[in-house]
Amino acid sequence: MKIKEMLKKELTKKELELLPTSFDLVGDVLIFNQFPDELIKKEKIIGNKLLENFKNVKVIAKKTGKYSGTYRTPKLKLMAGQRRKETIHKENGISLKLHPENVYFSARTSTERKRIYQLVRKGEEVLVMFSGIAPLPVVIAKNTDVKEVYGVEINPFGHKYALENIQLNKLKNVKLFLGDVRKVLPEIDKKFDRILMPLPKTAEEFLDVALTKIKKNGMIHLYSFISMEEVPSMKKKIHQICKENNQKCIIKDVVKCGQFSPQEYRMCFDIKCM
Repeated sequence: MKIKEMLKKELTKKELELLPTSFDLVGDVLIFNQFPDELIKKEKIIGNKLLENFKNVKVIAKKTGKYSGTYRTPKLKLMAGQRRKETIHKENGISLKLHPENVYFSARTSTERKRIYQLVRKGEEVLVMFSGIAPLPVVIAKNTDVKEVYGVEINPFGHKYALENIQLNKLKNVKLFLGDVRKVLPEIDKKFDRILMPLPKTAEEFLDVALTKIKKNGMIHLYSFISMEEVPSMKKKIHQICKENNQKCIIKDVVKCGQFSPQEYRMCFDIKCM
């Protein structure tokens, strides 16, 4: 049953038109990305009706601001259900504990995480820059015959949950580091077969660091929020950074793996370093 069908007896026709139908489901927490001020007085009624119909949901919340700050985290307000925000999210055979207000996490990119772990070959050594609560390190370690996965995260809240998630999924071949990748990576005396850069706003600014840690014939997956028209200029920028760092690179693929706004997409540039 659609949300508007559920609430047709509780809301007026005008209110139904304003009712958002898009939301994220993180564990058992349902989060509205946009919730109109005109429905604030009805948010408790709306939340309780959703709890009645979605038995796997225990908390209804709404974002009260866009992702912001150093760690790109949202502000959430509870609308109905249990008075908590921490949850355990399940996807791709793994469990992830998190507090969606303290860490950046997107449930919508689970398909992309699956694409990535299906590319990983037996015995690879993988680095995840900006690893957050460790969804990529965990999903790779759990679903492949990878040798080791390293993760580096600057947000102490994200790092705390990442450590818990390694234990939660009973993994032994994941190593996590807290700090700025520019300071942490020079201290790691090894190179990697595959490097992931899931920092969509400014990842290209750290490509020079990734290039110092990639093995010959290794792959770098760089993410960016851009429009389709900006893809050629991003390709040019990637090639320029590689050239400046004396690294020959080929962009093997550009994958659309999410939408940030009507004109802006989450794009992954799959880069092979020769």
